[in-house]
Amino acid sequence: MTMDPDVQLAANGDVEAFERIYRRHHSRVYTLCLRMVRNASQAEDLTQEVFIQLHRKLHTFRGDALLTTWLHRLTVNQVLMHFRKPIVKSEFTTDDEATLVPVASGTERPDRMAVIDRIALMEAIGQLAPGYRLVLLLHDVEGYEHDEIAKMLGCAVGTSKSQLHKARMKVRQLLANRQSAAVKPLKTRPRLNSHLKFQVHGLAVGNKA
Repeated sequence: MTMDPDVQLAANGDVEAFERIYRRHHSRVYTLCLRMVRNASQAEDLTQEVFIQLHRKLHTFRGDALLTTWLHRLTVNQVLMHFRKPIVKSEFTTDDEATLVPVASGTERPDRMAVIDRIALMEAIGQLAPGYRLVLLLHDVEGYEHDEIAKMLGCAVGTSKSQLHKARMKVRQLLANRQSAAVKPLKTRPRLNSHLKFQVHGLAVGNKA
């Protein structure tokens, strides 16, 4: 695999090369951070931290994978470090086991959903509490297993399963509410009094004649 020349230059201290890498990948990193934390200010701070880490670790990149893949993992790890903070970890529930249920048909693979359905799903996920949202994104979107998530977050496997279960149930409820709101009831036609009914009927008959 051919390595991006800018990566080699930046790894050797070329500031302009690193700036090109930053401009090329900033939007992708920011979008991933925003999707996971749902806070623009935090997402921007995390994005800056990701590129600081990238600058520090770029010399360790060997080109075995695409830079985008390596940067994606670096971003996820940085967000996980954010969620490991005590104030965020306190949002995790107890280690109760729960039977896992899907959100709705097709939502286990967001990449295969229709665009409108994907938008609705991501909006629903965005309304979850940070702890629930993180586990759902890591498991159902990023594809991590519960034992991997447990290690990442420093929690028990049962906690990860419980968080996912509750997150899916909440998203399921939000999607159902959205669907119900989209179906507008038919307007009830006003009832006519007997005199008006007669006039309307007579007018109709007169038109036929």
